[in-house]
Amino acid sequence: MELSSLNAISPVDGRYRKQVESLAYYYSEGALINFRVLVEIEYFIALCELPLPQLSRFPKDRIDDLRGICRDFTFKDAQDVKDIEKVTNHDVKAVEYYIKKKFDKLGLSEFKEFIHFGLTSQDINNSALPYAMKLAQQEVMLPLLEDLVSNLAQRAKTWRNIPMLARTHGQPASPTNLGKEIFVFVERLRQQIRILKSIPFTAKFGGATGNFNAHHVAYPSINWVDFANKLMVKLGLERQQTTTQIEHYDYLATYFDALKRINTIILDLDRDMWTYISFDYFKQKIKAGEVGSSAMPHKVNPIDFENSEGNIGIANALFEHLSAKLPVSRLQRDLTDSTVIRNIGTPLAHTKIAIKSLIKGLDKLILNEEKIKRDLEDNWAVVAEAIQTILRRENYPNPYETLKELTRTNTKVTKETMASFIETLQVSEEIKKELRKITPESYTGIFNF
Repeated sequence: MELSSLNAISPVDGRYRKQVESLAYYYSEGALINFRVLVEIEYFIALCELPLPQLSRFPKDRIDDLRGICRDFTFKDAQDVKDIEKVTNHDVKAVEYYIKKKFDKLGLSEFKEFIHFGLTSQDINNSALPYAMKLAQQEVMLPLLEDLVSNLAQRAKTWRNIPMLARTHGQPASPTNLGKEIFVFVERLRQQIRILKSIPFTAKFGGATGNFNAHHVAYPSINWVDFANKLMVKLGLERQQTTTQIEHYDYLATYFDALKRINTIILDLDRDMWTYISFDYFKQKIKAGEVGSSAMPHKVNPIDFENSEGNIGIANALFEHLSAKLPVSRLQRDLTDSTVIRNIGTPLAHTKIAIKSLIKGLDKLILNEEKIKRDLEDNWAVVAEAIQTILRRENYPNPYETLKELTRTNTKVTKETMASFIETLQVSEEIKKELRKITPESYTGIFNF
């Protein structure tokens, strides 16, 4: 059966394929093979540059030909590696044999036994994966997050002067500002993106159990630790200094937890926007031909925010498992990490879907300023905090209790109710004048963004 959007088991390879296709260049099987080839080639080149005695005769003008093996790698080449794997039943060994065949074609057969020299599979896997992840973050995920933050920052600026009823515990509370409430998410995301950027991408590179046993026994005079450190720096990675056969994945767990926090902030925003739409604070742009319900023709549902929330749930469940499982391995290594790390692209794909859905939903919003103003006008009780605070300042007796009695005994506090109440207060005319100026629209405090 040929894979298509209709028979794919996972929706990220089916229904949502076009939205996440860019991640295939970093997290697909073919991409992983490509990055394994890259690490093997760069390792071989580094051995030539030492040089190892047996590689001192390697022609320097052929270095670019070696890098071309990786640079010109295609999904067809990846299939060639998979065909070799059918025989070897070992994915990394298949990469080694594939490169050896390339050396034969390049007339470099005499040097090919130094491909994968002294290494174990995890030296390649635990270098190729963080390399791929770093590229994916730089080229896909960070630009997408920056687009979201920029979108929100622009809306916060546009809605900077829109007073709005706040709600705490779902109940009317001291008024706020729509732009400020949106900027809350801008600040939260910026803080977490800064943390995300600070997490290093680390690699394991040290032989079968991390001690360079094979390297040291063959060439005891070479400082292999220094060699490996420089090789990883060349790849833009930090080398973990003391490891078992595999990397300890602690930084990877930190990375997943950081993404999970970012997703949680996005989920929080999804739910707030969904709620504002339910309050009728926003209308939504209608797309011609779009159906909101199979039974109710009038409906325009906030589906983009719902889609975003649902995908974040899947992503965070997977991130949770990855960060909890990967740092745990029996003794020097068991194989449970191998199958788990193959799924890293999946929560990132769901995260990308979620962010794109959120941005799509934001772009559909139409501000219903009339309804926002009406809600403020219908909730004059929220200025009680302001009035009792000024009365406290003036040492008025029992100001909190006085306002509590007013706002909880009246069926509805209106502009007129509040005006009449102010007239009954035993304060100067100057204070009354100050109190009369307070309205739900004006009582929004200060905000700095």
